[in-house]
Amino acid sequence: MDLETVTAEITQVLITKEQIETRIQELAKEIDAHYDSKDVLLVGVLKGAVMFMADLSRAVQSRVQMDWMAVSSYGSGTTSSGVVRILKDLDTDVLGKDVLIVEDIIDSGLTLSWLVANLEARGAASVEVVALLRKPDAAKVDVDVRWVGFDIPNEFVVGYGLDYNERYRTLPGVAVLSPSVYS
Repeated sequence: MDLETVTAEITQVLITKEQIETRIQELAKEIDAHYDSKDVLLVGVLKGAVMFMADLSRAVQSRVQMDWMAVSSYGSGTTSSGVVRILKDLDTDVLGKDVLIVEDIIDSGLTLSWLVANLEARGAASVEVVALLRKPDAAKVDVDVRWVGFDIPNEFVVGYGLDYNERYRTLPGVAVLSPSVYS
């Protein structure tokens, strides 16, 4: 799916495929410098982070393992409920490991703050966060995010893994979804 096929459903393209590719290369260099020669467990947050995790993991030169969690605080709506449910837990024990949470987007920060605390409680040696997108104006809790790809306005966005009711994930960039689609 390309952006031209959904022009009537989006109001604005915020970030292009090329901008994402460039920023991922920059983030990978920063992550490599931070972890130096350590092994890192990348924890992708399903489903939205799939595209970002795949591209980032290929760009990072550090030794990485990958695992996935699925957590939800949205249901089928467009705003976080604040109640986090684990839909799929990790297969890997994080005890003593350096963990890097790979997140697609940070809205309120409620889900992410819960996830960081959960992984720390499991005995991870360290827990850091890299997020492709962050909405500073939507934050309800302060979450320490070491790396952010892009700060964006408090709009409902889709593309590059982000969806509305499982649609739009395969758009190559990030775009604002028209409220007429979800209201």
